[in-house]
Amino acid sequence: MLPVSLTVAAVVLFNTGAGIASAADGIRVLGPQGVNLWQLEHGAPKSKVVFQDYQTQDGFRNEEFPVNWFEQPLDHFDDGITDTFQQRYWVNTRHYKPGTGGPVIVLDGGETSGENRLPFLDTGIVEILARATGGLGVVLEHRYYGESIAVKNLTTDSLRFLNNDQAAADSANFMSNIKFSGIDEDLTAPGTPWIYYGGSYAGARAAHMKILYPDLVFGAISSSGVTHATIVYWEYFDLIRQVAESKCSRHIQKSIATVDRLLSNRRLARPLKALFGLADLEHNDDFASILETPLGYWQAKCWDPAFGSTGFDDFCESLSKPPFGLGLVEGTAGFEYEHPTRMVSLPGGLTVDFAVLNYAKWIKENVVSSCPEDSTIEECFGTYDDSKYTNTSLDQEWRLWMFQVCTQWGYFMTAPPDPTYPSIVSQYITLAYESKLCKQAYPPGDFFKVPAMPNVTAVNVLGDFDIAADRLAIIDGEVDPWRPATPHSDYAKDREDTIVRPFKLIPDAVHHYDEWGYKNLADEPEEIRQIHGEMILFVLEWLKDWTPPKKG
Repeated sequence: MLPVSLTVAAVVLFNTGAGIASAADGIRVLGPQGVNLWQLEHGAPKSKVVFQDYQTQDGFRNEEFPVNWFEQPLDHFDDGITDTFQQRYWVNTRHYKPGTGGPVIVLDGGETSGENRLPFLDTGIVEILARATGGLGVVLEHRYYGESIAVKNLTTDSLRFLNNDQAAADSANFMSNIKFSGIDEDLTAPGTPWIYYGGSYAGARAAHMKILYPDLVFGAISSSGVTHATIVYWEYFDLIRQVAESKCSRHIQKSIATVDRLLSNRRLARPLKALFGLADLEHNDDFASILETPLGYWQAKCWDPAFGSTGFDDFCESLSKPPFGLGLVEGTAGFEYEHPTRMVSLPGGLTVDFAVLNYAKWIKENVVSSCPEDSTIEECFGTYDDSKYTNTSLDQEWRLWMFQVCTQWGYFMTAPPDPTYPSIVSQYITLAYESKLCKQAYPPGDFFKVPAMPNVTAVNVLGDFDIAADRLAIIDGEVDPWRPATPHSDYAKDREDTIVRPFKLIPDAVHHYDEWGYKNLADEPEEIRQIHGEMILFVLEWLKDWTPPKKG
């Protein structure tokens, strides 16, 4: 959900009970290694690596919101292709009253199953805005995701209809033609005001819908909307480096610098990998990518403890504790990294700060332990065997968002381009490494070929950092690692925050924090209660300006 909202969505939950923000974001953050973790979970049910949606409580089911279906063309732009598919959606009618002119609040499902968005229909932003406006709430599942399956397999050719234009046309067609079950009133756009909401990738889509279909979308709210697509996105990890607790950030940064130094020494590289339980992992970049795993936990933070994760903070705490049984002197943790009292001598000629030892212990317990006993380390965590990525059956859901990454969105997360710049990820994490999956997983088809690099212009032409329109709200999180790809990026121009063009930054917030909500807003944290109040206010003000279009 990035597109994180980009993240989304399933979260990689290890045995510590914490995780990466979404299946799509896990792949987005870890690249090829994220696919390995996805495959480990789906191929090994007893693994400690478990993918579960952190945006839905375990077993969330609400019979109040039955499934509905809407027929869509597979291709909106080629009349010669007559195939169709059923798009899934859910409706909240709690606050709808016929004839009152209330809006339709539609939430874009983005890059995950629409079922994962149902909490937002129940207590989150859709319910909040529908209750405030007397409107109808809708969650609309994105083509190819969940059960809105448009094709029989996920080959390169079959995936060619998974793009921005087709998905936007789906939403426009739905808004223009939907007939809601049990409702006699015509609520189609433009005869009814529609407010389009999305978070992360779906947040960018919300902004794009306002630009592409202004006659249908009366208002739009882009939360953590990644309206700037980019091939290299090193800023994701750098923002985490800047805003994480300073001691932890320094420990990660210095540990990674130690890893890079030791990997460059042929004699010490294998003992280093062995320390992490990865002695038999052939390629240094594969090894380095596994060390990124705990960093994805930052995006899994949420103000609502029922949905969030403390995984990043737990990881930080584990780095700072002197290991037992090594004879380290009292007060060792208070010394600077690589102070002589912190150093530990290990087999193979290694001498490292105890933070590296703790990092290794965490990786062994939370990642390496997921490799089944009948598999080799290379089979589990190597990414250079192309055959691992050739299964194109519909259950290979990782292929969906990765295809969008490879064709239009990018966001290959690498080390900073300047090797002297401070970094919490290894210099072995390069564009070549992160993007190689595009060639491995998507060979040329008969009708479509994945470009050498994503066509990010297809996204950025719609406004990029400067995307703006009346009744388009931009809402972002101050410490969201996706903020550098939003209009609140440090690269973007500052804007005035107005009712007609809201431009809001939630203090200390990570990814689309406004999307969650409590039934009683008074119980929410102050900054969340404030943003929800401001959202209610500007939507109500928008609706005062709505007039039905003249017929004929």
